Amino acid sequence: MAKASAPQSAQASNSSPVEEIAAAYLSRAAGDPELALRCAITDALADLMDAERRTRERSRLISLGYVRNRLHDV
Repeated sequence: MAKASAPQSAQASNSSPVEEIAAAYLSRAAGDPELALRCAITDALADLMDAERRTRERSRLISLGYVRNRLHDV
């Protein structure tokens, strides 16, 4: 006996965020799983590099703040 499939909106609400993201990349890549994977990796690496850049910038600003504050204490 075949199971009736749930409506697509119900399936989407029961899926994990990872599956939703994977489905979005697969859709964007017109069903090509290799292209979808490459796009996901490219986006993840871009986000990682941006986060590292922001961390370095914060560190630099904190260091400058300590130097400026130290100059006022002398």
